[in-house]
Amino acid sequence: DLLTDRAVVTEAYTVIPRGVLRDIVTSNFPGWSGTRAWILAKPVQGFATTFAQYLVEIAPGGGSPHPEPETGVQSVLFLLAGRLNLTIAGTEHHLEPGGYAYLPAGTDWSLTNPGQQPASFSWIRKPYEPAEGITPPAPFVTREQDITPTPMPDTDGTWATTRFVDPDDLAHDMHVNIVTFQPGAVIPFAETHVMEHGLYVLQGKAVYRLNDDWVEVHEGDFLWLRAFCPQACYAGGPGPFRYLLYKDVNRQIRLT
Repeated sequence: DLLTDRAVVTEAYTVIPRGVLRDIVTSNFPGWSGTRAWILAKPVQGFATTFAQYLVEIAPGGGSPHPEPETGVQSVLFLLAGRLNLTIAGTEHHLEPGGYAYLPAGTDWSLTNPGQQPASFSWIRKPYEPAEGITPPAPFVTREQDITPTPMPDTDGTWATTRFVDPDDLAHDMHVNIVTFQPGAVIPFAETHVMEHGLYVLQGKAVYRLNDDWVEVHEGDFLWLRAFCPQACYAGGPGPFRYLLYKDVNRQIRLT
């Protein structure tokens, strides 16, 4: 517990362990009922710059008729536990664990918990960046279970990514994928790239190399990695190590 329940905050990365996500740090949102949230990332100096990410828990019967207060903001929802009814432009979708929804900026949507148990989900929000000649994406709802993971090259399938959006589709300016490592799998080099990351651990445990540090992480932990933070990973087992990964993509760098 001394190693895994202590938050780490640096200029290059932040680790928020599940052990510090207690009742005392929850937030309530206007227009929501029976709902509490742990805000894991928001744009502040020295931290996230492109997105916000929450862990949200909705009690039975709770929810919101208008969850998104900003018309220019897109969302991804990923259901972790329980059941949710998601209504998009009058069409209702029933989400169970593994359910995934992409909601473009300006979408009319609502969310309720029809079950008898609390429902929890990851909510990622990002301002959409329009691009000339590119039609903004449409909303969609799918399930992790219906998508075949794509193995990473030269890994014999021990490192794979479940992609919910075609990487070559320039309509999307963010990707939220699931990354899976089998026991013993590694990121064999220190990735160093422009993409900012929000990383929520869904299953298992691993040791992450972040900048100059080795950090142990496990299910329920959250990591923020700034652009160009060197990163590598070793999944020690005994089971798979899986996480939900946000990254910003497909846009020119704005200088003005």
